[in-house]
Amino acid sequence: SSTASPGATATSEAWLRQLAWREFSHHLLYHFPHTALQPLDPRFDKFPWRSEYAEQLTCWQKGLTGIPIVDAGMRELWTTGYMHNRVRMLVASLLTKNLRIPWQEGARWFWDTLVDADLANNTMGWQWTAGSGADAAPYFRIFNPVLQGEKFDQGGQYVRRWIPELANLGDKYIHQPWSADPADLADAGIRLGIDYPEPLVDLKSTRKDALVAWDRVKRQRA
Repeated sequence: SSTASPGATATSEAWLRQLAWREFSHHLLYHFPHTALQPLDPRFDKFPWRSEYAEQLTCWQKGLTGIPIVDAGMRELWTTGYMHNRVRMLVASLLTKNLRIPWQEGARWFWDTLVDADLANNTMGWQWTAGSGADAAPYFRIFNPVLQGEKFDQGGQYVRRWIPELANLGDKYIHQPWSADPADLADAGIRLGIDYPEPLVDLKSTRKDALVAWDRVKRQRA
């Protein structure tokens, strides 16, 4: 009898995990059909989402947030109808945590643009990222898109493919061009605010604000 290679086994297990998540998402939507539009965790009915956000939402949709890995993902989505799951989490985290725009807005955009859009998967994914869904983790998950980009797109190939205006920027700053020296930006032919946007938000301060908002929510009784 033949034994599967370690690579084949790992691939099969990963595939099975995704099947399990798919089944779980359909289980949730079947038993809690209201979650397509409302939070599973009722405490999030009182989460302090931003009330006016049309301009910020449009920047996110068009890939003009000034956060390279997020913008690359949103441009890929609009162009191809697809986005890697890791990047889906990053763009969703920025929208719901740093921008504090209701997760329903992101879910609607994904539903309109993803070629593999599935109501159950889409609902669970957005609620998971927003923190309002079925998640046993005892903390409020906020992804740092700079660190995530440096880890999963080390050479910046993904960013350069979808954001050609940053193509000539060195690896050190490809995921945070706002930190680059003016001379480095000039050498790369980049004028922040003209060729590529300044960051829509400050990642550090908005992370802090999101944690304060979450602390207020978790103290409520469900």
